[in-house]
Amino acid sequence: VATRKQRWPVRPSTGDVVIGGVTSFLDTLGIGNYAQITALFKLRGYPPDELIPGTLNVGNAVGILFSAALFITAVQVEPTLLMAMVISAAAGAWIGAGIVSRMRRRLIQVFMGVALLLAAGFFTMTNLGVIPPTGSAMGLAGWRFALAAVGNFVLGALMCVGIGNYAPSMALLAFLGMHPIAAYPIMMASDGVLIPVASLGFLRSGRFAPAVAVGLTLGGIVGTIAAFPLVKMLGDHLTLMRWVVTGVIGYAAIAMLRSARASEPDAPVPTVPE
Repeated sequence: VATRKQRWPVRPSTGDVVIGGVTSFLDTLGIGNYAQITALFKLRGYPPDELIPGTLNVGNAVGILFSAALFITAVQVEPTLLMAMVISAAAGAWIGAGIVSRMRRRLIQVFMGVALLLAAGFFTMTNLGVIPPTGSAMGLAGWRFALAAVGNFVLGALMCVGIGNYAPSMALLAFLGMHPIAAYPIMMASDGVLIPVASLGFLRSGRFAPAVAVGLTLGGIVGTIAAFPLVKMLGDHLTLMRWVVTGVIGYAAIAMLRSARASEPDAPVPTVPE
C-alpha cells in the first residue's frame, strides 16, 4: 500500500465521479450503493480488493451526511424516535458488531435474504389489497417504539459487518405502521453516524484509495441532490411510495441471497480496522 505522502494531493478520474454520482442517486432512493460500487470496481479492476472496503466508507462519508441533513430537514419524523433510532444503531455498531463478526457471513445473508423476501411478499399483498395496508404514522409509541429501537440496534451491528440496513429498516418501520418515507431520515441519519466513524479507522490505516474516494464524494453529492426531489415527490403519493419500498426490499432480498450463494460457506464477516 502506498504511503500517504505518495497519495496526496489526489486527482479523481471522471469515471470515479460518475460512479459516485450514479450510485449515490440509487442510494438516495433507498436501493443502497455499496454492492453497485463494488461491482463497478471489480469490472474495471481498480482499486485492489484490499482497498475497496475503506474506499467505500471514506468515499461515502460526506455524501451520507449530506443526505441525512436533507431528509431530516424535509421529512418531519418524531424527533424522539429519530434520536432513539440513531443512538440504538450506534450502540449496535459499538456493542453488537463484535458478536455478529463471529458469525458466518453466509448464514447472516441467507437469514436476511429470506426475511426480506417474506417482507416483500407481505407488502405486495398489502399493496394489492389482499391484506389491510400498513399505517402512515410519522412516530411510534409504547411497544412499537421499543421494538423499533431494538431492531435498529441489530441493524447497526449488521451494517458494520457489511449487511446493508436500508431495506431491513424500511421493512421494520412499515411493519410497525409508519409511513414509508419515514424510514429515509432514520436510515440516512443512522448511516450518517456510523459510516464517518468507520471511515476513521481506514483513514488512520491508509487502507483506501484516496483519488477514488474523492471522486465518490464529489459525484455522491451531485447524485444525492438529483435524487432527493424524486423521493420527496414520491412521499406525497402513499400508494406509489409503498410500491417503491416493496421493489427496494425485493431487490435487496434477491441480491442478498445471490451474495450468499456466491460467498464461501465459512467466510467470516469483514472487519473495520482499529
